[in-house]
Amino acid sequence: MTHVSARRGALYMSVSAAAWGTGGAAGTLLLDTAHLGPVAVSLWRYLVGAALLLAVTRPRLPAGRIEARTVLVGLGMAVYQAAYFASIAHSGVALATVVTMGATTVLTALGSRFLLRERLGGVALGAMAAAVAGLLLLTGEQALQARTSSVTGIGYALASAAGYAGVTLYSRRHKDDDPQAAAIGGFVVGALCLAPFALLEGVVPEVSWTSAALLVYLGAVPTALAYALFFRALRVLPATTASVISLGEAVGAAVLGVALLGERLTPLAWAGCALLLAAVTVLAVRSDAA
Repeated sequence: MTHVSARRGALYMSVSAAAWGTGGAAGTLLLDTAHLGPVAVSLWRYLVGAALLLAVTRPRLPAGRIEARTVLVGLGMAVYQAAYFASIAHSGVALATVVTMGATTVLTALGSRFLLRERLGGVALGAMAAAVAGLLLLTGEQALQARTSSVTGIGYALASAAGYAGVTLYSRRHKDDDPQAAAIGGFVVGALCLAPFALLEGVVPEVSWTSAALLVYLGAVPTALAYALFFRALRVLPATTASVISLGEAVGAAVLGVALLGERLTPLAWAGCALLLAAVTVLAVRSDAA
């Protein structure tokens, strides 16, 4: 892993996190305009993302069959999407976000060390601790005030974290796979897994210019672009570094929530944003030191 490629991978991961951060706002607006359930929104984002990547890239797709690796990645993507939404339903957005994203970072770090034998240097460990602390400051106050919190919701959040960490670690182990093919295959398998649950919610959106634009945006930016760069970044970045940088998603989502959805952040939450961004910036600039 060269110095230049590591920096480029950190840039890819930073762009992915920024793109993912817009997904929550786009999905929320889509729920209102298209009258879809959250699982149906996930199904559509996977289908549109796969179609767009197929249209603009030429991935090395296996002829006439789906590889076991693709199935595992798709299952992991379906698990962390479905479990995350289930956690929100039981415990609220704040607690689900804190547990899912925080546990993902810790599980990825442990898996990176013991399964992939990747060393965790002082920069990576310090940035991970600062990022998790920033995440707690950003959303912890809301999580503590959540009236619907439950053990079941936390369990779903941990399942979501395990799925996300599993995809990250497995993709890092198979880093030489075509990133576009991995993303497309994961989208297709994930969509097939989510389809039965989406059908129960109602899968046909109410079509308007606004809902169509939101569907295209959700499939293009937080899905096709973000995941293609995510799988490409894992070719050159340690799994822990990628996981910590991805926490920048929480900052983007919080800022867009304030700007577009009328949400408010406390001074403590803004301090969490600053701490989280500082941790991500350190890793993005010194990715070769992780």
